[in-house]
Amino acid sequence: MRLKTLLATVTAGLAAAACLTAAGPATARQADARTGHACSPSVAVDRFSDALDKTTYEGAFVGNLSALAAGRDGSLTAVSDRSALFRLDGRTLRPTGVARLADEQGGALDSEGLVIDRDGTLLISSETEPAVRRHGADGTVLDRLPVPSALRVAPAGRAVSNGTFEGLTLLPGGRTLLAAMEYALAGDSAGIVRFQTWNRTRGGFALGAQYAYRADAGLGVPEVTATPDGRLLVLERGFTSGVGNTVRLYLADPRHATDTGGVENLTGHSGVRLIRKTLLADLAACPSLGATAKQPQPNPLLDNIEGMAVTGRERGRLKVLLVSDDNQSATQTTRFYFLRVRT
Repeated sequence: MRLKTLLATVTAGLAAAACLTAAGPATARQADARTGHACSPSVAVDRFSDALDKTTYEGAFVGNLSALAAGRDGSLTAVSDRSALFRLDGRTLRPTGVARLADEQGGALDSEGLVIDRDGTLLISSETEPAVRRHGADGTVLDRLPVPSALRVAPAGRAVSNGTFEGLTLLPGGRTLLAAMEYALAGDSAGIVRFQTWNRTRGGFALGAQYAYRADAGLGVPEVTATPDGRLLVLERGFTSGVGNTVRLYLADPRHATDTGGVENLTGHSGVRLIRKTLLADLAACPSLGATAKQPQPNPLLDNIEGMAVTGRERGRLKVLLVSDDNQSATQTTRFYFLRVRT
């Protein structure tokens, strides 16, 4: 998404189960401490790459990246919020293909979330309407999922512009798709955002349960990614001019949350069980690893982080890849972050 300074200042599926190795949490913490790569007891950053920053591929600007998805063959797919879909080499990050994205009338898309479905088609969310569309590998629109009226941007619904479907993930088993709103609806308490699900049917996807998640004060939800056991990795992010980005990684569990699809206003007195969350790391606490920033940041490693994918598992930890959206701005960077996350 384009950088939303004003809003911020005032306010995946892998089939294998994730487990800890016999070494246990204490040994994992000691190992990370020795390497100096620990962000917290649960998260370590192995390295980062700015290799794609301000580059082009086949005439397309390689930036504005808002979402990532890992293929079964080890490749990566990245979506730009300016109507481009990039295929990347999973090892080198080198672009290997690009496709144009458009809506049903050929108009530009503000694409924010990405899922590679089991048949190879792509599910991509757009925050303009908002919408979730199924696309072919060449970017062609195949169909469109239903969206509750309340989640539509005002005046059609109660969502704020540039605050809708940012995160998109397919839960283990492939039967449930989940999209995360970035900000609260009008009438809901500040910070309480809605996660909408769809259930797979023979003809596609039908509307499913909806859940409520409370983001930290002043932060929104730019991405969600399912873990192998059915929980969620949730990115929370904000920006303050002159200070920089806040980026936190949470582990969230929607399995015992209340279905809020029929609740008009979510307030502190609505009596619903919110999605439970546990802080894994505030990324400002990560080692900088020699990174530099083009604008003030609490840690020069940070930027406008917006995309996330689980790419594998190593020694009992999930391998998680993050990417920042540079908004095609001289003061921001397209940066990839290689994390190991213990859930």
